[in-house]
Order: sequence, then structure tokens, then C-alpha cells
Amino acid sequence: VQLQASGGGLVQAGGSVRLSCTASGVALADRAVSWFRQTPGKERVRISCVTRGGRTDYAESVKGRFTISRDNAKNTVYLQMNSLKPEDMAVYYCAAPMNRNTLTSPCPSDFGYWGQGTLVTVSS
Repeated sequence: VQLQASGGGLVQAGGSVRLSCTASGVALADRAVSWFRQTPGKERVRISCVTRGGRTDYAESVKGRFTISRDNAKNTVYLQMNSLKPEDMAVYYCAAPMNRNTLTSPCPSDFGYWGQGTLVTVSS
């Protein structure tokens, strides 16, 4: 089982980037998928989640700028990041629970699967 986070890179403030979380060996369609980010010396923080039923949730810091979506046919979850700010610079991780969720399950707090992280650098 592997989650692969990709799409990070260098972007100017105000720009956009789309991150992808692609899974092998596990069906993301059966699970909520979350995006976290982490900066040096700080805890990993969840910034977005999409439930199995399609409900989305965002941290206040990214609400209105980031959009999470899923393509079940590609077993991939995306994070579209717009209007990037220098404070968005971080390593971004995707995560999913080991157990399948139901359609009405909320965003989970346990994560058995993690992607390896992709770095987003925002230049001011």
C-alpha cells in the first residue's frame, strides 16, 4: 500500500499549484482523505479533508483559497491551492485511514496511510 503525494514546487505568492495524492494498493474511494502540512519545528496540521460521501472541510487558514477534490477513477485526491501566501510554504502530506469509511463518516482522526510529503515553496 502506498500513497504518493506530488505536485509541489516553487511558486510565487499569489500563484497556484495543484497537489495530487495517488494511491496504490488501497481504494481512496472507500475512504476520507485528508491533506496536512508541516513547517520546520511545528506540528503537522490538517488543512483539508474530503469524506467518502464527498463532504469537504477546510482549516480557516485556507478556506476560500484551497479546494480538495477526488477522482475515484484515478484513485487520486487533489488539492488545488490558489492565492498562495508565503505562510503556505510547507511540506504537504496526504493521509487516509486504514479502515474503510461509510458514506456518512466524518473526517477521521486516525490515519493508517500517509504519503511521503511534497514541498511547496512560496516566494514573496
